[in-house]
Amino acid sequence: MTGLLARNRLIALGGAGALSFLLLPTASAQQAADNTVGVTALQRLIVGAGVDKVAIDTPQSVTVVDQEDLDREQPATVGEALEQVPGVNVSGSDRLLGQSINIRGIGGPETGGEEGRIIINIDGATKYFEQYRMGGLFTDPELFKRVEVLRGPASSTLYGPGALGGVVNFTTKDASDFLDEGETAALKLKSTYDSNTDGWLGSAILAWRPVDNFEFLAAGNYRKADAYEAGSGAVIPGSEIDAPSGLVKGTWRFGEMSEQTLRASYMHWTTSADDQYYNQTGIDDPATGGFGTVDREVTDKTAIISYENAASDNPWIDLRINASFSDIVNDQTNATVPSLNRVFGYRTYEFEAENTFDYTGDRFENYLTFGSQTAYQERTTLRSTAGTHPQGTDFQTGVFVQNEFIWDERLTLIGGLRFDYQKLEPTDIAGAEAKEHTAFSPKIAAHYRFNETFAVFGSIAHTERLPTIDEVFDSGALGLDLDKEKSNNFEGGFAVSLYNLAQPSDALEFKATGFYNRIEDLILDHGRSAFPRYSNTGRARIYGVELEAAYESDHLFASAAYTYTIGDDLTAGVPLGTVAPHEFSATLGGRLPQYDVSFGWTGRFVAEQDRVRGGRFDRQPTEAFHVHDLFVDWKPDEGRFRNLEASFRVDNVFNEDYREYLSGTPAKGRTFKITLAKKFGV
Repeated sequence: MTGLLARNRLIALGGAGALSFLLLPTASAQQAADNTVGVTALQRLIVGAGVDKVAIDTPQSVTVVDQEDLDREQPATVGEALEQVPGVNVSGSDRLLGQSINIRGIGGPETGGEEGRIIINIDGATKYFEQYRMGGLFTDPELFKRVEVLRGPASSTLYGPGALGGVVNFTTKDASDFLDEGETAALKLKSTYDSNTDGWLGSAILAWRPVDNFEFLAAGNYRKADAYEAGSGAVIPGSEIDAPSGLVKGTWRFGEMSEQTLRASYMHWTTSADDQYYNQTGIDDPATGGFGTVDREVTDKTAIISYENAASDNPWIDLRINASFSDIVNDQTNATVPSLNRVFGYRTYEFEAENTFDYTGDRFENYLTFGSQTAYQERTTLRSTAGTHPQGTDFQTGVFVQNEFIWDERLTLIGGLRFDYQKLEPTDIAGAEAKEHTAFSPKIAAHYRFNETFAVFGSIAHTERLPTIDEVFDSGALGLDLDKEKSNNFEGGFAVSLYNLAQPSDALEFKATGFYNRIEDLILDHGRSAFPRYSNTGRARIYGVELEAAYESDHLFASAAYTYTIGDDLTAGVPLGTVAPHEFSATLGGRLPQYDVSFGWTGRFVAEQDRVRGGRFDRQPTEAFHVHDLFVDWKPDEGRFRNLEASFRVDNVFNEDYREYLSGTPAKGRTFKITLAKKFGV
């Protein structure tokens, strides 16, 4: 009953908020154009969805986490950085090696297929890692200035087949982010202290611009912390952090108007942790016959070379070429279970090229994008010949085209399609044969703006996820002809933009999205004791609504999001076990410009989750909880303290003892964070 009441309160709150936004006074298009409106979270530019546009104008649910958000959150993990994104949850645990991303009920670390249902990119390089009872993303949020989350399968056209949940794009920092006008070099030093428990971050960034058209960045970070405490005071074993990371990046701009860009970068992250619980996604006591402990050394390397040519004077050329190399290795030794002394690895070589040419008339614009993407991945397991985590190679190549037509700055029509070919080949696996698959991913989307205040949008997208090496060559799946998973997704919604409400330069925006995703031929993992282990016997549906609002003015800022998602396993007739409960989150803050101070409150109100499968090895129900955070930031723009930054934050102010439904461990208890940073420029 308490769960039902909590859900009803959240639904009522979201509906009342939507109605109140629609009833507020509006401004005319001319008034909006004449005023300098603050940039709300829904007005942030989306650079990963075809033609650049702001989030509220995309016919898809998109959220951007920018540098200001990252500075305010002071996250120690990527999961902490994404806590306020609607429809997004961390699946696994708050441990450094236990985090995977879940979008709209899709994504989890327990089985091999989940990692392939969400596409993760770093500067255009696709990242992928799958291992039983481990997370799939190993990096440090301090390396990034921006995270872009595109929810739903519509992103498959541009990013690859199988994005059943969506796409997450990470953007690393650039030298220009730290160089003011007239500066040729800058050094920024930063240190963060985290009280839960005794955590430290040391960061140094060197930015150098020897000539106007070339810049170089070198960044080094070292993050260390003891195992954290939950709200109950319990210490969560295996949650300690000891992870250095670094980034070097060079950018050269040349040609007419310096519109051509050549960029090269290398990113490195590593951690060495002894006596770690093998199960990083849950509690696993060796005394009860679990997996036991293990020493792990995990290394993640990413190298990228890219070329861009905007060619603004040539409508036939807007070219981007990206070549990347990704290498993720987990070296395990001294395991309680000897067969787990292995080296797990994924090495990916990828090449992508795309070009957009435009044609404009008196009342219309048209942008046609076409391109190709090819990747070769090697999956290795050394020091063991067990049938789990089989070795093999995955070759994929695809071509795609997307057309965006804009009429009278009101109607936008986007159509696209993608065709992919895959060949999986085993490595030294007796009885295994190569498998070939194809995938087809079309979509169509529309966005219509009635005026500067109100717009509607909708989309239909189909995507197909190709089987993974693990699903095809596992010893319990050999000889099977697995088919691809098929997803049909429908979305629709509206957006409201209001200006000049309390003062001439403020803005309030609201976006509501409803979605329905039907998945057929879902590849299910039946466990090690079953044969076949994997089969196309699953059918699922996931539907829900996402509400987002943002307000911005000189002295006040606020944002809110409500997520309602329901998932059903239609084959078994039970709830889908990877769907997070309904959640409302909000941020309310203020600014004192004369003192260069901003401050505020953030809260998350999460309903209980009692829609569980009910099996012994399934996720267990969780109780409702609410978490409150406070923050204060000081960033002087001028004067004697210019280039000095100080931030103070308290997470989980009331020391709430709770567990996220998709997490196998309790969350952090009360945590005090303080950050000091200073930039020196010449």
